[in-house]
Amino acid sequence: MLCVAQAAAPKADNNSGKRSKNRMTTPQNTAIAWKPADPPLADTRGRPLRDLRISVTDRCNFRCTYCMPKEVYGRDFQFLERSQLLNFDEVHRLVKIFRRHGIEKVRITGGEPLVRRQLEKLIEMLAQEPGLDLTLTTNGSLLKQKAQALKDAGLTRVTVSLDSLDDAVFRGMNDVDFPVAKVLEGIEEADRVGLKPLKVNMVVKRGTNDQSVVDMARFFKGSGHILRFIEFMDVGHTNGWQMGHVVPSRELASRINAEFPIEPVDPNYIGEVAERWRYKDGSGEVGFISSVTQAFCKDCTRARLSAEGSLYTCLFATEGTDLRNLIRGGAGDEELSAAIARVWRARTDRYSEIRTADTVKLRKVEMSYIGG
Repeated sequence: MLCVAQAAAPKADNNSGKRSKNRMTTPQNTAIAWKPADPPLADTRGRPLRDLRISVTDRCNFRCTYCMPKEVYGRDFQFLERSQLLNFDEVHRLVKIFRRHGIEKVRITGGEPLVRRQLEKLIEMLAQEPGLDLTLTTNGSLLKQKAQALKDAGLTRVTVSLDSLDDAVFRGMNDVDFPVAKVLEGIEEADRVGLKPLKVNMVVKRGTNDQSVVDMARFFKGSGHILRFIEFMDVGHTNGWQMGHVVPSRELASRINAEFPIEPVDPNYIGEVAERWRYKDGSGEVGFISSVTQAFCKDCTRARLSAEGSLYTCLFATEGTDLRNLIRGGAGDEELSAAIARVWRARTDRYSEIRTADTVKLRKVEMSYIGG
């Protein structure tokens, strides 16, 4: 029997602190001491629960071919109704409960999180949590308009997805003819208001945008931003993934090193997904996220909460655990806490370590639903 990513509870119903010394901190984080209220959780492989990624919407204004291909997510696609989404009070309540079990970092994702109306209100609520590392991932299309409000609400950092500086390539990949210049304007504004260190994520697909890798490195070298290259992954079931489309991180590092010498750097903390490298001339660093060729399952500390309140314990999961129905059914904090603990303690996920032709064919949850 195949061992695949799964949770220990039924599928979701669509109808209804103190930071550890081996993790990076920011001035905001170090101001207030914080520690979990409950004994730390560990799964079946001894992995703690440290990071929570929260999708606030399953909608996006892009149709990136590796994430939300237009053939699937067309005009007739049925997205979640607003009533199905967790409201901000529900999200905040769950974050506080997750923190009892050791959550130190929350990343807001989507879909595209900035299409969620009044997202700044949620940021403001979460920013009040002592010692919480709060960040957000966006495609950058609305960042120029939203950066100041996000900063004012308490957001500390931001990650922007950008797959090429070549305008034709970028427009083709986002498949809505959105120009790269507007994303760059968003990055500039985020930098201006102080949302940094700013990270830029590039998903690399062979034959599509891998020719842009060195140009991206050249552009962001010395900018103060951290460029990270992500291997094209078999997330979900609709992106037409093939191993031949993957450009291994080792190859990418070799290409960049040939132009701009780089050397490896120690991780900031245990479980950091990106392998860090720095330019030998001191002009910054780049990262490589190698989920396909260099699996990091053994150190994975991440849980994911979908926009409608389902808990997933792996990016490649096939099922989630419905927390929304518990909340709306009147469950108390202790009941919710116990449900989260049961799921995490039963966690066995190691999809990237066991990826085969058979596991690739599984109908996994889509990335636009639980965030990357």
